[in-house]
Amino acid sequence: MDRALTLHDWTIAGTAVLCGLAAAVLLRMSLRWLGERASRTRWGGDDVIVDAARALVPCAAIAGGLAAAAAALPLTPRTGRTVTLVLSALLILAATVTAARIVAGLVKSLAQSRSGVAGSATIFVNISRVVVLAIGFLVVLQTLGVSIAPLLTALGVGGLAVALALQDTLANLFAGVHILAAKTVQPGDYIRLTSGEEGYVVDINWRNTSVRNLSNNLVIIPNAKLAGTNMTNYSRPEQELSIMVQAGVGYDADLDRVEQVTVEVVDEVMKDITGAVPDHEAAIRFHTFGDSRIGFTVILGVGEFSDQYRIKHEFIKRLHRRYRAEGIPVPAPTRTVTVRQGAVPVLIPHQRDAEHRDAVDVPAVPHDDTQA
Repeated sequence: MDRALTLHDWTIAGTAVLCGLAAAVLLRMSLRWLGERASRTRWGGDDVIVDAARALVPCAAIAGGLAAAAAALPLTPRTGRTVTLVLSALLILAATVTAARIVAGLVKSLAQSRSGVAGSATIFVNISRVVVLAIGFLVVLQTLGVSIAPLLTALGVGGLAVALALQDTLANLFAGVHILAAKTVQPGDYIRLTSGEEGYVVDINWRNTSVRNLSNNLVIIPNAKLAGTNMTNYSRPEQELSIMVQAGVGYDADLDRVEQVTVEVVDEVMKDITGAVPDHEAAIRFHTFGDSRIGFTVILGVGEFSDQYRIKHEFIKRLHRRYRAEGIPVPAPTRTVTVRQGAVPVLIPHQRDAEHRDAVDVPAVPHDDTQA
């Protein structure tokens, strides 16, 4: 310090700090106002930017006030340079954190808009956040006068050892990136693996994929396993799908009338039940002369995979009620078994899966008529 501090110096420095604090308060109030306006827009990116700027802009105003106060004080060159470096490093650090929040928020918003669901693919969010923070950390070191060349060299040499030690983790990481980049699976899709796991994809992170099954339990699947197994995605190429319900009527039924009644029930279900496809064209296909009935398939349209259970339930109830009202017979399968004991046949009717006659020869049991 070249000279002693005077009251004038303290007054100027205090004024600069107060101005910085006042600017920070005013800017934060302005950003809050902008946040209210941004929340009314359709794009979610402006909300992310304004929310992240609430932390950076006030910090920048306070740092500016402190820098002006330091410039007003009669500091030595070394002290002034140190204060400048510290304030610059703090400002860069705040800017880095803010940039990481903005980039991660924009990536998350983009992932949600592409998948169309509330879940997020956090693998891209985490990668983008780590990259921005790493770059900001290197800039801070460079600003403080620390050479980053040896650090980069050490990271390059140690990267091979880290890669060998984390083979499984890296395999899951790149498998997750490949899955999302190829768009074979996205958050919100309903999938079923050949190993039996099925459910809605909740999230795909850097190591595993979280799947929520219909019983509301989470199934955790490593990304490498998900990428290397056969899988059925019921949400792609489109979310709507067709389901088939098997039915049958008696041989004495009027098949034209059966088809007409069934089509009417299908149209009624498609219009009344939530999750159905209202513009679905009903399709009835007779296919089998069975033992006791003529079998046919009814094709229903559902909006997404889990809707099929509710739609099947309501369709079967309404179809049964309508068949009873129309007098359309739906025979129960029967089987008649003939049991022969000695020379006397005995007919035993019994309910089975098909209607036919089985002859079973039961040998007569010899017995002794003599009295003991």
